[in-house]
Amino acid sequence: MKYFVYIAIERKEAILDPQGKAIEHALGSLGFDQIENTRVGKLIRLTVDAPTSDEARSVAEQASEKLLANPIMETFSVIHVSDEPVLAQVAV
Repeated sequence: MKYFVYIAIERKEAILDPQGKAIEHALGSLGFDQIENTRVGKLIRLTVDAPTSDEARSVAEQASEKLLANPIMETFSVIHVSDEPVLAQVAV
């Protein structure tokens, strides 16, 4: 079965995030003063052929550890596993 696995990758809190700071500053200048600690990351969607969603999650975690995330600067989280592409449904 094919599973769509979504992985969020962010810089570690101790790592400077200039893009996040620039966005936070721009939001503040637009009047969004209630927004703070803006961080920018990336979202990766993998299509994984696996017998169960747990196995698909495990494959995605291994891929993240070995390639997708830089363990020195970034953290990753598998945020969703589904048999349908969730974000594609939101975009329609």
